Amino acid sequence: MKALFILAASAAMTASSVVFAADAVEQIPAAPEVVETPSFTWSGPYIGLHGGYAWGEGDATAAGGGSNDNFDGGRFGGFVGYNWQFSNGFVAGVEGDLNYDWNENSYTGGFDMDTGFSGGLRGRVGYAFDRALLYAAGGWTMTNISVEGPGVDDDDTLHGWTVGAGLDYAFTDNFFGRVEYRYNDYGDGDLGGFDTDFNQHIINVGIGVKF
Repeated sequence: MKALFILAASAAMTASSVVFAADAVEQIPAAPEVVETPSFTWSGPYIGLHGGYAWGEGDATAAGGGSNDNFDGGRFGGFVGYNWQFSNGFVAGVEGDLNYDWNENSYTGGFDMDTGFSGGLRGRVGYAFDRALLYAAGGWTMTNISVEGPGVDDDDTLHGWTVGAGLDYAFTDNFFGRVEYRYNDYGDGDLGGFDTDFNQHIINVGIGVKF
């Protein structure tokens, strides 16, 4: 009788252990789902403002001689563009800009000369290191140059080429900063009977919004 009681108790304990083990298996929490955070991309449209300083040089020549002068000063403008980023980090894009230069020079006799508004359209290529984009850019540029004085009021639009390089850095997914160097060669034109040409070295610092 005692042996039968021990056998029944052992069977009951075994059944209880099996039930508890089954409950424990059923209560194991499911593994958390892996949520992939999308990586940052430079693809898409953007717009921004920039300002800086330009070191300009102008030449004016005619049959009776010529002159050369520096036209340096601050500048302010805006830019708009579009980027395409590829899986290997390569970035290509196109960008346009419009600017105003404060670089007026005054001469004896009441003559003033400056270049005023300028703009351009450039292609861009670069490589993205996550939120940092190193790029080179080049394309077409133009500026309006004018002279005013006693008996003279003339202007001409010069067309040329531009090349440069810079760094864009995204502080957030939508806002980025920029620093760049540009060289503008505006070609030549006619101003008050003089064959005039103009070029610039530029440092720009800007901020933009990427959509």
